[in-house]
Amino acid sequence: MSTTTSPPTPTESVEPSNGTKSLVRGTLPRWASWGVLGAAAVLAALIARLLGFGVAPFVLLTAVLYAVGISGWSRWIEGGRKATDRAFTAVVTSAFLLALTPLVSVVVTVISKGMERFDGRFFTYSMRGVVGDGGGAYHAIMGTLITSGLATLMSVPIGLATAIYLVEYGHGRLARAITFFVDVMTGIPSIVAGLFAYALFALVFGPGTVNGFAGAVALSVLMIPIVVRSSEEMLKIVPDDLREAAFALGTPKWKVILRVVLPTAVAGISTGVTLAIARVVGETAPLLIATGATGSTNLNPFSGQMATLSVFSYYEYASPGVPFEPSLDRAWTAALTLMLIVMVLNLVARSISLLFAPKAGR
Repeated sequence: MSTTTSPPTPTESVEPSNGTKSLVRGTLPRWASWGVLGAAAVLAALIARLLGFGVAPFVLLTAVLYAVGISGWSRWIEGGRKATDRAFTAVVTSAFLLALTPLVSVVVTVISKGMERFDGRFFTYSMRGVVGDGGGAYHAIMGTLITSGLATLMSVPIGLATAIYLVEYGHGRLARAITFFVDVMTGIPSIVAGLFAYALFALVFGPGTVNGFAGAVALSVLMIPIVVRSSEEMLKIVPDDLREAAFALGTPKWKVILRVVLPTAVAGISTGVTLAIARVVGETAPLLIATGATGSTNLNPFSGQMATLSVFSYYEYASPGVPFEPSLDRAWTAALTLMLIVMVLNLVARSISLLFAPKAGR
């Protein structure tokens, strides 16, 4: 007569018939990670309160206590191998959260302080004749849009043409030299671009020439290598089979590039261009030198100084009036506006990437 035994549950140890210890161990409950994290946060809060720690030490202490707690509990219940895996996961997650903490702090601070003047007057008035409270950043917003737009008009054709040459035509010393100088330009400080634009316009138009177009030239110096690099990588991933199929039909190379290569890579190229604009729209040092600053609205980029949001925020914070609170409120609101512009540009880049991405089955 045969007897049947029920299989062991996952939390039970199995003793083999030969007397050796089984490798099957228990498992932690599903709420273990959140429970240990909550306990670590409470304990860290108590220690921080007793010792007078700030937010950053509190977050770091919470991460350390969480890693130690979850790995120790796992070693007791699940064994050394699973405990090592949980400890590594805890360290990686804690590192990610620690890296995210400054970003969250900056965003919360800018939003909380920038909302003080986030009203219609801020977006419709300039600082002409304003002393103390009131005024706005209309002139700086328009200056930012004008200089960034001119920089885009100059950078995109040059950068895209350079990328096409490097991928489709360049194979000699000239291509290697262009690649080298593009890499060098990618790492130059932004103030160097501003000094270059100022020196160029001083040499051509005379000393002291400061206007919006000079600032656009400085921004284009920073944008071109980004556009070249992003466009070059997008053109490289276009399958060679598409080119060869077009060549087999007798299509000239220039038409293959225009009708086959560029439409295939348009999603990545557009995303790279949008991210390049987001990269330079918040630059301060080159615009401070090449564009200058003014409290009046100047929509002519070829004549006179032109205000931009980054420079406007800098001057409002560095040289506040009396009382200083209105100037600081305008500085924070300008920073919030700039952050929103960058966020919108990143969302546009993602939308373009999804809209023009090749669809399966076409």
